Amino acid sequence: MRRWGKAVLIAFFSDIHANRQAFEACLEHARAQGSQRYVFLGDYVGYGADPDWVLTTVIDMVGQGALAVLGNHDNAINVPGETMNSEAQVAIEWTRGQLGPEQRRFLADLPLTLNDESRLYVHAEASKPKSWIYVKSTVEAATSLSVTPAHITFCGHIHTPALYSLSITAKMTAFTPVSGAAVPMLPGRRWLAVLGSVGQPRDGNPAAAYALLDTDKKEITYCRVPYDVDAAAASIRKAGLPPWLADRLHTGK
Repeated sequence: MRRWGKAVLIAFFSDIHANRQAFEACLEHARAQGSQRYVFLGDYVGYGADPDWVLTTVIDMVGQGALAVLGNHDNAINVPGETMNSEAQVAIEWTRGQLGPEQRRFLADLPLTLNDESRLYVHAEASKPKSWIYVKSTVEAATSLSVTPAHITFCGHIHTPALYSLSITAKMTAFTPVSGAAVPMLPGRRWLAVLGSVGQPRDGNPAAAYALLDTDKKEITYCRVPYDVDAAAASIRKAGLPPWLADRLHTGK
């Protein structure tokens, strides 16, 4: 079998955070590009106002072959002791009241990591996946890459797109990917692809973020998708969640 397996276009989503409008827009965009497989990198809930719809959609897609891993907000639903900041904690407590037994079981059963041919999927980073460490620099990226032989590791958690690589001489590189520009996944390097957030971007761009991997061309493309931010923000306010969670969607911070 070839290292990359059967040629497919895989769509990756992370940090949806119960934002129905952003998730719908990304799914529509990915399908229009011809995506054949779907991978979800955690944090389906928290912050946003539509956890039921988002989780129902993810559960249905996993039932059809999509892959999914656990995020820290997802973990907090069934682990009351999970430490969150004050705004996140308010949203998690509200979210617990919105979910049914099937959705709670789905979250409880999610793995921290998944191996998929030459790829590793994790929410935060690979060395200590349940410590929820943020990959903010080449230091954390190198630590994550050191524990896996995977050609590409995909993660999210930080809500800001980034791409790191490690050469055969242990030289690390880092750069911010440009939306819509395909990046070759060179075989002489190992890669850490940090996705932006579908539902709550924090890089100053309010457009929803996701990524596509073409396993035939061996290229990754980071995508930004405009969506109805006003509707998502209005849903948050209507639900009685902190207004700050709605306001930040307009600025992408």
